[in-house]
Amino acid sequence: MQPQIILLKEGTDQSQGKGQLISNINACAAVVDSIRTTLGPRGMDKLIVNPRGQATISNDGATIMKQLDIVHPAAKTLVDIAKSQDAEVGDGTTTVVLLCGELLNQTKKFIEDGVHPHAIVRAYRKATNIALAKINEMAVKIDKSNPTELRNILEKCAATSLNSKLIHQQKDFFSKMIVDAVTSLDPLLPLDMIGIKKVTGGSLEESLLVKGVAFKKTFSYAGFEMQPKKYNNPKIAMLNIELELKAERDNAEIRVDNVAEYQKIVDTEWNILYEKLDLIVKSGAIIVLSKLPIGDVATQYFADRDIFCAGRVTEDDLKRTMKGCGGAIMTTAHDLNDSVLGTCELFEERQIGGERYNLFQGCTQAKTVTLILRGGSDQFLEETERSLHDAIMIVRRALKHDAVVAGGGAVELEISKCLREESRSVASKEQLFLAAYAKGLEIIPRQLCDNAGFDSTNILNKLRARHAEGGKWFGVDVTNEDIADNFAACVWEPAVVKINALTAASEAACLILSVDETIKSPRAGQDYSQGMQQPGMAGRGRGRPM
Repeated sequence: MQPQIILLKEGTDQSQGKGQLISNINACAAVVDSIRTTLGPRGMDKLIVNPRGQATISNDGATIMKQLDIVHPAAKTLVDIAKSQDAEVGDGTTTVVLLCGELLNQTKKFIEDGVHPHAIVRAYRKATNIALAKINEMAVKIDKSNPTELRNILEKCAATSLNSKLIHQQKDFFSKMIVDAVTSLDPLLPLDMIGIKKVTGGSLEESLLVKGVAFKKTFSYAGFEMQPKKYNNPKIAMLNIELELKAERDNAEIRVDNVAEYQKIVDTEWNILYEKLDLIVKSGAIIVLSKLPIGDVATQYFADRDIFCAGRVTEDDLKRTMKGCGGAIMTTAHDLNDSVLGTCELFEERQIGGERYNLFQGCTQAKTVTLILRGGSDQFLEETERSLHDAIMIVRRALKHDAVVAGGGAVELEISKCLREESRSVASKEQLFLAAYAKGLEIIPRQLCDNAGFDSTNILNKLRARHAEGGKWFGVDVTNEDIADNFAACVWEPAVVKINALTAASEAACLILSVDETIKSPRAGQDYSQGMQQPGMAGRGRGRPM
C-alpha cells in the first residue's frame, strides 16, 4: 500500500485533461450565447440590473461583458478581449467575442477525437496570418487629399457603427455631428477633448454640438442673477482659490481682551478676501471660474462690477476650459496677468432643457468640442453616450489608419473562401483545422441573418456562390432580406476593426486551447463540499465572526 501523497491544500479543485478543455470551451460558449443576439442592425438589447438595483440597457458588447459578473476563469478571457477591442478600436466588441467563441466551438470535435491542442493552435495562427494579409490586400485606402470625399467616408463609417445601436433612426444626424466633432480636434485627436454632457428631456434631434467648452451652471449664491450672461472676447481667469470667509479650524483659539482687537481680527479676515477680489478685478478678467466655492460676498462684489463668476467647477471641465481657451489654473490671485488668462470669442449662459449651461464658443487655443445630448430617460441617454463613444472611436481610427472595408459579413466570407482554398493545398491534418477556422468566420454573417429573422442557410449559400464568382464585397443586406454589395451600399468600417477583432479572437482561442489543467485554491474561510468547517474554525466564540 503506497501512502497517498497530498501536494495541494485540502479542498483544492483540480481538473485536467480533455474533459477540462471541453468544459472551458463550453463555458466560453455560454458567455457567447448571452451576447450573441446583440450583433448587427437588428440586434436586441440587454437589460442588466446590478446588485444596487440600477438598470443598464445596452447593445454594446463590452458594456454587457463588464456588467456580467463572470467568475469562470477561462470565460474571463472573453471579457478581456471585449475590453481590449473597446479600448483599442471602440467598436466590434460583440464581433470579437462571437468569433472567439465560434473558433473554440469548431475545435470541440477535434479535441474529443483526441487531436493534440497544439496542432490546432499552430493551424489557427497560420490561418490568422493568412486572414490579416487578405484584409490588408482587400482594404480600400482613403484619399485624404480630397476633404469632401474624406468627410463622406468618415460619415459612412460613423453611420455603420451607429447602425446596430438604439439610436440608429437618427444615424444621419449623429454621424454628421460626430465627424464635425472629431475633425475639429487637433491632429493627435485626443479623446478627452470631446466632452459629452447629458440633459434629460427633449428629443434626440435637439442634441447640439458646441465648438468649445460647455458645462452645467454651478451652485451659485444671491447676486449671481445680477451678473451679465453674455460676453464677446472675454478674458477668463481660472482659479483654485476659495473666495469666501474661511471658517477657522475648530480648535483654533484666539484670546482678546477688548472689543477693538476682536474687530481688528474680523476686519483682517474681510480684508484678505477683498484683497483677493481686488486683484482679480484689476487683472482685467471678466469671467472667473474656480474649482473651490465662491462665496456670497464675492458673488455680489463681482456682480457690481459686471463680472461673471462660477465656483465649484469640476476639475475635468476646468481643465478642458484651460486647454480650449488657453491660460492656466492659478492657485493665487497675485500673479494674474494676460499670460495666464484665457479667452474665447463668445461666452453665454443658455437654458438647455431644465438646466442652464455655460457655453464658451470659438476657443482660440486647442480644438475642443462638447456634445450636449438630449433624450427621454437616463438609461436611454447613457446608451446614446456609449453608442456615440463607439462611433467617435471609429472615426478617429479611420482618420489615423486610412483604410476601410465593407461590413455586413462581407470580409469574413471573403477570408473564409480564401482559407478554404488554402486548406485544399495542404496535405497534412492542418487542412481540417484551416477549414474549421474558415467555417468559424461564417458565424458573423450567419448571426446577422439569425438576428434579423432570416433563413441563414439560404442566404449564406447565396453569399458563398457570389464570393466564388468573385463578388468580394457581397454581404448580408438586412433591410431587404437578401445579399448586396455592401461596399456600394456604403456599409463601411475601418480595416483596423477587423484586423484587431481577428487577432484578439484567435489569440484568446489559442490561449484557452493551450490550457490543460485548472487548479482552484479553496477560498479562505470557505466551507468544504462535505459541509464540514475548516480546521481551527470551531464555530463562534472568542470574538470570532461567523
